[in-house]
Amino acid sequence: MVKQTAGRDQLGGFAPKFAELNDDVLFGEIWSREGALSLKMRSILTISALVSKGMIDSSFQFHLTSAKKNGVTRDEMAEILTHLAFYAGWPNAWAAFRAAVEVYQGDSGGDGGLFGLGEPNEAYAQYFTGSSYLNPLTDPGQTLFLANVTFEPGCRNNWHIHSASQGGGQLLLCTNGRGWYQAWGQEAQALLPGQVVYIPAGVKHWHGAAKDSWFSHVAFEAPGVGCSNQWLEPVEDALYQRLP
Repeated sequence: MVKQTAGRDQLGGFAPKFAELNDDVLFGEIWSREGALSLKMRSILTISALVSKGMIDSSFQFHLTSAKKNGVTRDEMAEILTHLAFYAGWPNAWAAFRAAVEVYQGDSGGDGGLFGLGEPNEAYAQYFTGSSYLNPLTDPGQTLFLANVTFEPGCRNNWHIHSASQGGGQLLLCTNGRGWYQAWGQEAQALLPGQVVYIPAGVKHWHGAAKDSWFSHVAFEAPGVGCSNQWLEPVEDALYQRLP
């Protein structure tokens, strides 16, 4: 269920019934209804309605942020607003773009984000579903090797295990877009910029992009003794497609 408290926070004392309807019905029931419309589609519809009415205020900023969280990529938002410009008015689109640039600042779509896209990850392509890109940040010969890995929408790596007789494991620093991490036997965990994932040695797992978003993270192997990597089977499409 979508949790919202803005109504009670801002109008609870002045208009308690309106606050209740806003928080519990509009967001608690309408936004949380299961069925044909995903949260992403609801965000697109809401953005379209607000732009058409010229409602480019703080609530529009909130809905832009929610749209990004619900999987509307920077490139998709740019196309949505460009399309709306011809139906909702050029000035409305300009105002919406100003807000969108602020919300999506630092979200660089498919250019690899902060550390750059690098080159196609051909050496490991057999262990990925979809296309990925690798940009080494340190010399591969150094003790600590860091690389920026970028996944196109829908791309993920196979299940794999980082092994070590002592220490080891892997650290992921999420920098751009939206992705997923899942350890064997656990629920998948959504990944967003600023999040850090530590994967202990011996844990079977996979990670990659969401279906509708590019995703980048910096990956490096934690120091250890006898470190190795074992690539396993691909992530099943049925499992992956269930993720929002």
